[in-house]
Amino acid sequence: MKRTTALFFYSFLALTLTLSSCKVQDYPSNARPVTHEIWDSLVQEHVSPEGWVDYPGFIQDSSRLNRYLHLLEGSHPNDKHWSRDEQLAYWINAYNAFTVKLIVDHYPVASIKDIKNGIPFVNTVWDIKFIQIEQATYDLNNIEHGIIRPKFNEPRVHFAVNCASVSCPKLSNRAYTADQLDEQLTQAARDFLGDESKNKVSKDKVELSKIFSWYGGDFKKGGKSIIEYINQYAPVQAGPNATIEYVDYDWSLNEQREGS
Repeated sequence: MKRTTALFFYSFLALTLTLSSCKVQDYPSNARPVTHEIWDSLVQEHVSPEGWVDYPGFIQDSSRLNRYLHLLEGSHPNDKHWSRDEQLAYWINAYNAFTVKLIVDHYPVASIKDIKNGIPFVNTVWDIKFIQIEQATYDLNNIEHGIIRPKFNEPRVHFAVNCASVSCPKLSNRAYTADQLDEQLTQAARDFLGDESKNKVSKDKVELSKIFSWYGGDFKKGGKSIIEYINQYAPVQAGPNATIEYVDYDWSLNEQREGS
């Protein structure tokens, strides 16, 4: 098999397996909405305002972290008893909390991508099925791409879910809640676009996180351009003809260090 043909085959295989693994059917549940007070207290104690995470602190607080995860595991969101915002807040918090759990269970680790599983170059850390919610089993890809993105059609979630990496939007040090969700998502967008270590916006040129390239279709819904989308939240308005560059992504762990 020629090199180019082989590369195409494995790329196609990886894409096919990823897309198929993300498909999630509605789970029939009669559970009631849960409170996120435990998670709120945990992130206030172990996440800085800038989003740096004290993973050893989470390890020491593992009993409370596990108690919150058990709460999530016993109550699957559903359309019968949960509002849209209750469901979305749950899934954002669940994604972030289970990501922290994944790091804690493998700590110390230099990058989340160093946590390996399955077939090399095909399965990734985001395909590890370790999340049990009632009788449904999920991986992080299932939650983000099989539930959050298709069900809620809300591009701002890209600034709220955290992949435990330096270039990711910061992990919020407050839990997302239904009664404050719209305000919290807007603030997350403003924080991300205002962080010049991740995005630089000027009138004539914008240097953007690759998130805006990877999920460009999410931000362009409704006929918006990327420039029009970011101008809703950026501290500086980019001109309609501004050039766009996408910056390299740093997958180093978003760990709190001395001085951060």
